[in-house]
Amino acid sequence: MQTEAEVLTDHTDVICSTSIERIVTGRNAALVQIETLMQQLDDISTLTRSIGGGKANEWGVRQYRYDCWLMEDTDTAMKAITRNIDRDIWRDLMKKSGMLAIMDAQARDEWYNSLEKEDIPAISEANILSTFEQLHLNKGEMFERGVINVFKGLSWDFKTNSPCKFDAKIIVTGLVKYDRWGFGMNWGWQRDRLADLERMLMLLDGKPVPDNRADVTRRLGDHIHANRHSNRYEDEMFVIKYFQKGTAHITFKRPELVDKLNDIIARHYPGGWQRDEREVSCPMPSQVSQRKPDGNGIPKRCAKEKAHVN
Repeated sequence: MQTEAEVLTDHTDVICSTSIERIVTGRNAALVQIETLMQQLDDISTLTRSIGGGKANEWGVRQYRYDCWLMEDTDTAMKAITRNIDRDIWRDLMKKSGMLAIMDAQARDEWYNSLEKEDIPAISEANILSTFEQLHLNKGEMFERGVINVFKGLSWDFKTNSPCKFDAKIIVTGLVKYDRWGFGMNWGWQRDRLADLERMLMLLDGKPVPDNRADVTRRLGDHIHANRHSNRYEDEMFVIKYFQKGTAHITFKRPELVDKLNDIIARHYPGGWQRDEREVSCPMPSQVSQRKPDGNGIPKRCAKEKAHVN
């Protein structure tokens, strides 16, 4: 197993300056103090009830009786409190590690969903090191899966979208909406995919990845809100033209970075789209119904273009 420094120094200095031992020791000490506090509160509650002053869940709340784990059965409450504390520590460690920056929307959802389960790993030095060692080992695979998922999310119903690579321009649907007040941003998977696309380009360019408060979807949304009847947005990576029917034409401004994305696609599908389809989730029905394959099982347009991908 790798040491703390080897596991947690690849992304940001913040996690390096945070001692895992201090986190684990602080967590354990806090849980001991919480359990002691609960026992003291239970003793006080027993005393006040014996003199007619009511229990802690009666005199210890304001106006209404809100649920509070400190006033519940100690064994049951300590399990829930421990999960809540451990869940927040895992989230904080993940944020400081920088791993979220290389995760696509699917990977982030899987991570956050795993934290909502009742059997999340306890915060310990061994669990922290093993978890981040595994994430570190899988970071390349996670990044490439994000590229593939964005690529596969493109509809082949548009001739502009190549079924073999990212071209200079791609077309997506459902990114924006239009009503009597003008344009607005939609919430949904297309928004997540655009954020993923920017994240990948920034990482390939060696630049820091903006968090969700400043990513391209937030900037585009702010631009649309301030210019409801404009249909064009531009930043260092994209020129985005959007239309009333909800489609958006996204032009890449850094072709050398697009080439790197296409290198990843070529590694996964060196013979064209049909190879190893089962390795990643199946393409959307609209992506396979509109293109008839050639004799080799490769979409005709892909067969013509695959030489440019390899």
